[in-house]
Amino acid sequence: MKRDLAGRRLVVTGAARGIGEQVARLAAARGARLALIGLEPDRLRVLADDLGPEACWREADVRDGDALRTAIDSCAQAMGGIDLVVANAGVAAYGTVRRIDEASFERVLDINLNGVFRTLEYATPHLERSRGHVTVVASALSFLPLAGMAAYGASKAGAEMLALAYRQEVAHLGVTVGVVHPSWIDTDIVRGADADLPSFRRLRARLPYPGNVTTSVDRAAAVIVDGLARRRGRMYVPRAVVVANWLKAILNSPLGWPWTRRFAAQVVPALEREVEALGRNDQLVPSGDNTAPETDALPIPRKWKP
Repeated sequence: MKRDLAGRRLVVTGAARGIGEQVARLAAARGARLALIGLEPDRLRVLADDLGPEACWREADVRDGDALRTAIDSCAQAMGGIDLVVANAGVAAYGTVRRIDEASFERVLDINLNGVFRTLEYATPHLERSRGHVTVVASALSFLPLAGMAAYGASKAGAEMLALAYRQEVAHLGVTVGVVHPSWIDTDIVRGADADLPSFRRLRARLPYPGNVTTSVDRAAAVIVDGLARRRGRMYVPRAVVVANWLKAILNSPLGWPWTRRFAAQVVPALEREVEALGRNDQLVPSGDNTAPETDALPIPRKWKP
């Protein structure tokens, strides 16, 4: 195992499970010192114990600015600074715009977009001192709209633009910024949606490659950790997602609309019926993958109701 992160001080949000947990494990194996932030103290404690005596953890909700600032500052104090950050915490809600509960839509945006903003804002003073690097976990849905995932896609598109603007703002400070775009990752969000919504499984199966494949958490985390070591600006999981980024103008143009319209007409009615049958349209699940993307460690039941 390479030790190219030896001594590097890394903070991971959404670290209790999924991509966040595996990033922490792989980075620690490559020599990094870990600080874990999330909302599942029991899991965070066990993970920190597994990572060794230098690992620390703090419980904080990325929606709570004061708590998150305190957690980040406390992690910096415990490690003597911060060199690297992975902004990974996130959730997803499935349901169409006309059916999704307003509170659920707002919650997804507050965690996946505002939570990234808060993480970047409060980590910046520490990153400036170390001339460090931050990776924002976005999604393939940052640039590919998908029916039934409007809240998630909007939040991840916003997270991508936030990261790219932030990259310009901190370049003169010596801070570098990366964005990772995972497609479907084998985490709670994809497994939960597959289990609850047969039409969601069929939708994914009918998408062109790489939209019809699921990537392991290990592979996604390895890409992120390699990106940290090399301070990469862009990462795609799997790599073929980069083609979708290049083609997004065509996919979202009048040329691509006839196919998109037919595809949506075939899947949306069944998806709405299945979401309705679950009892509410505001199903939220921890994301950690992202793609449906992106991020996790938020203990929200799959059938959460406000």
